[in-house]
Amino acid sequence: MFFVGFFGLAAIWFGVAVFRTSSMVRSALALLFSQTAIGAMFLAMQTEFLGVLQIMMMATEMSIMAIFMVMYMMDPGGLGAMEMAHQKRLSIVAGLIGAGAAVAVSILVDWGPVVAPAPGAARQTRDLGLELLGRSMLVFETAGVTILTAMIAATAVAIQRRGQGEAE
Repeated sequence: MFFVGFFGLAAIWFGVAVFRTSSMVRSALALLFSQTAIGAMFLAMQTEFLGVLQIMMMATEMSIMAIFMVMYMMDPGGLGAMEMAHQKRLSIVAGLIGAGAAVAVSILVDWGPVVAPAPGAARQTRDLGLELLGRSMLVFETAGVTILTAMIAATAVAIQRRGQGEAE
């Protein structure tokens, strides 16, 4: 339970750091660490497959984000100061309403009895594999092809712009 709390606090701290920094690179790294801490929470809860999946997914996602940052940002390194929060008053109000709703739901909802102990890691992996290769396969394949298409299109647009810029 200690590690779940530790990684939970780390995830919140890095989540706050995403919006407190003035650099896109630092913000991306803070987001990566926040999501990695959530993956570590899964590992601490002995759901190894979900933990490793979370960490691998976020590492891939941050790599894709880095590719887009290098292609489209004026400051490819992202170390230049920039404002990471927009519409601060609206964001604060929306955050407070969201936090209040989350606290109210967590307190007021009857969550029922505590769930029986989780099955072993091998059983979880087997069940998740059956889910991913069963009824959810079309969703994951569609998402994968869509992301790949977006990456190829973004690369093609970036190459075309650079080529036009050099010709002019």
